[in-house]
Amino acid sequence: MTTAIRGITRADSQLLGIAFALFAGLGLLFVSGLAQATVLHDAAHDQRHAMAFPCH
Repeated sequence: MTTAIRGITRADSQLLGIAFALFAGLGLLFVSGLAQATVLHDAAHDQRHAMAFPCH
């Protein structure tokens, strides 16, 4: 009897990446949909300052 050991193929890794992107996107959409507008503004504003991007 032989035992076949199957490694991760290229298609498997692509599907894993697609699934991760899908769940991350849905998570961001869900969180931003439930957040108040001021919370989103403050988060974006703080991120711009952290990247030394002028926003005023």
